[in-house]
Amino acid sequence: MADKKAQLIIEGAAPVELPVYSGTVGPDVIDVRSLGTSTGHFTFDPGFMSTASCESKITYIDGDQGILLHRGYPIEQLAEKSDYLETCYLLLNGELPTVEQKAKFVDTIKNHTIVHEQLKTFLNGFRRDAHPMAVMCGIVGALSAFYHDSLDINNAQHREISAHRLIAKMPTIAAMVYKYSMGQPLMYPRNDLNYAENFLHMMFNTPAEVKPISPVLAKAMDRIFILHADHEQNASTSTVRLAGSTGANPFACIAAGIAALWGPAHGGANEAVLTMLDEIGDVSNIEKFLAKAKDKNDPFKLMGFGHRVYKNFDPRAKVMKQTCDEVLGELGINDPQLELAMKLEEIALSDPYFAERNLYPNVDFYSGIILKAIGIPTSMFTVIFAMSRTVGWISHWKEMIASGQKIGRPRQLYTGPAKRDLTR
Repeated sequence: MADKKAQLIIEGAAPVELPVYSGTVGPDVIDVRSLGTSTGHFTFDPGFMSTASCESKITYIDGDQGILLHRGYPIEQLAEKSDYLETCYLLLNGELPTVEQKAKFVDTIKNHTIVHEQLKTFLNGFRRDAHPMAVMCGIVGALSAFYHDSLDINNAQHREISAHRLIAKMPTIAAMVYKYSMGQPLMYPRNDLNYAENFLHMMFNTPAEVKPISPVLAKAMDRIFILHADHEQNASTSTVRLAGSTGANPFACIAAGIAALWGPAHGGANEAVLTMLDEIGDVSNIEKFLAKAKDKNDPFKLMGFGHRVYKNFDPRAKVMKQTCDEVLGELGINDPQLELAMKLEEIALSDPYFAERNLYPNVDFYSGIILKAIGIPTSMFTVIFAMSRTVGWISHWKEMIASGQKIGRPRQLYTGPAKRDLTR
């Protein structure tokens, strides 16, 4: 039942009543689904900035207040008191697990970490210098050819198995892609390690030398996974939902999400931070580049500061800054680029121009610095984002399939030629 009604007045026509619905929190929405049939009009909203494309119970964002909730839990609390796989369980199932449920879930994920041996032959078809995201798109999309035993999207058990497989195998595939680009032998996952430790093991160990994983770095990696796990109806999540609305299998839908995330306006922000630092070059150039950032006529942008959604502050950034300090302290790195980043943060935070505009360092600024410090190349940054976001994508996909949502079919405002005859 609608909570109240909105009235639409179109000149020359009778007023139209439209239902207005209220969510748990957030703005009300006007239901315009009947508009086309009742009035012959459609709404016009390029980029869907004022359109709720679905009903969801998974994630809520209030950009003005700097709030990010997963199933009602603030992201700061999850990053501090939870871990990635527990957060995965929460996103997938709606509630935090009991001790027994978590143990069973962790065991299930560990039992799915190995990929089919033949999948490794896919790598040989790619150039060694191929962008890792190109390889990820291809391999994840091909998973349906290996795990077609559970692709009935109308079967709840099949949907759950596919979700578990994707969450478990993404770190293995990501590490495979990295090792292939480096010309190093692939490392098998280890079930005695936790999710983050296992990923770092597969990334940086070799058969010739297996080093213990630093607890500080594993904790930092786990937090990066949590802080990127889901972010409501963003471009890649909407892509997964739209692909899923056609009845496509979950592996194809996640591959579509990876492709959308690859865009520099979406998933490449932390990579752009490192590119910006390269452009600044030296601490002595910071003031000059801050002046360029303030100049409206200069194309230079201060990457990693401010956020399209969060107009006050990014709630993930505070946690990521703490993690950044812990990682740099653990590694004791003497890296000019990292020193430059820390100095840039210090100067920008004390500059009234940026403070007045709420242009604070966001999660991408700190995550880029952390990943570089750990030793992960910039070309892998978006891969790790995709790996983290897989649980969000598959949670939304599951929710959408269970709701019986119809195939997505946006409308358009056509401004091309009217009908005309071909005369010749």
